[in-house]
Amino acid sequence: MKRDVDYTWRLAELMANHQMHNSTDLIPRLNERGITLSRPQVYRLVHQRPERVSLKLIAALCDIFDCGPEDLVTVTAANARKKAASAGRENVVELNKAVRPYDSSPLGIIYAGAPRAGRTSPAGDPGPR
Repeated sequence: MKRDVDYTWRLAELMANHQMHNSTDLIPRLNERGITLSRPQVYRLVHQRPERVSLKLIAALCDIFDCGPEDLVTVTAANARKKAASAGRENVVELNKAVRPYDSSPLGIIYAGAPRAGRTSPAGDPGPR
């Protein structure tokens, strides 16, 4: 059975619990542990959900906040729902071919009576030379 796995990044909560209300408060503490990140990088680390984080950074954050990785990341997993057999077909419209005349296309029906592209004079009249 397939499972949907997701996670919640909780660094902002940990910082608030340790009276750190600015993301820049984290920069010197990371520097003490040999991790140099710019202000925008630290801001994104705190306020956005990261897709890739090094284990060294996770270890440094666990040391700073005296916590374990499970406190930084909350993992959720659930069984995936089975899709219905007709999934994706609810927006498909079946065309009844008997409605259209045998020799015409859908555009021919819409533009019936209009001159064809490039023709400005009636058929058989070559137009001005």
